[in-house]
Amino acid sequence: MTRTSRVAIVTGSTSGIGLAIARTLAQQGADVVLNGFGQPDAIEKERAGIEAEFGVRAVYSGADMSKGDEIAAMVAQAETDFGAVDILVNNAGIQYVSAIEEFPVEKWDQIIAINLSSAFHTMRAAIPGMKKKGWGRIINTASAHSLVASPFKAAYVAAKHGIAGLTKTAALELATHKITVNCISPGYVWTPLVEAQIPDTMKARGLTREQVIHDVLLQAQSTKEFVTVEQVGALAAFLCTDAASQITGANIPVDGGWTAH
Repeated sequence: MTRTSRVAIVTGSTSGIGLAIARTLAQQGADVVLNGFGQPDAIEKERAGIEAEFGVRAVYSGADMSKGDEIAAMVAQAETDFGAVDILVNNAGIQYVSAIEEFPVEKWDQIIAINLSSAFHTMRAAIPGMKKKGWGRIINTASAHSLVASPFKAAYVAAKHGIAGLTKTAALELATHKITVNCISPGYVWTPLVEAQIPDTMKARGLTREQVIHDVLLQAQSTKEFVTVEQVGALAAFLCTDAASQITGANIPVDGGWTAH
């Protein structure tokens, strides 16, 4: 097919930050590949809505981000359907809250696979095409937890620190290929992922819901406000522009001042 726009894969984009990034890129004219879990009707509504609202193509891949072969197939299918993958946003992530000595081994393995290893697999698959084209943008959704730690989140913190390191390594490898690699590190964003961890945090720390929100989630964010998904989406879109061509290997916090402490 004749390509008239950029093509973006956004993992973990059926809700929350990933969906906001996909919508923002579509608004800028990119065709998008959505990926993630959820109810089929809800996913189709978002997919069709992106096409109708922004006049781009949007497809959905149900690839499991814990399985390297499914990830490779997703990238290959995008290259077949659209001709290339110009923008790769690694956003898929899950969370589990528990003390280390009680942390289920299967949860550790799952979080490392989805939050860290999936980014390696997508990059490994997409980079050859970007090199051939001589242009690419890779954006990894890290977290303030790629820069600082919190108790009871061993796997998540480890994975996000790993994402920061992977980002730097890839940026150095790709610096002369007009491919930039950066990570965005949001503080607490009000998303289904954050909302879902509140009950576990209540249990782990013996707090009420309101205490978790104000004394845990927003305690370190100096603005005392949640980051919005739209703010993260806007930064991701900027990193895809020519104005950002000399920004690579960066870890950019969007955290209300959390990591300034």
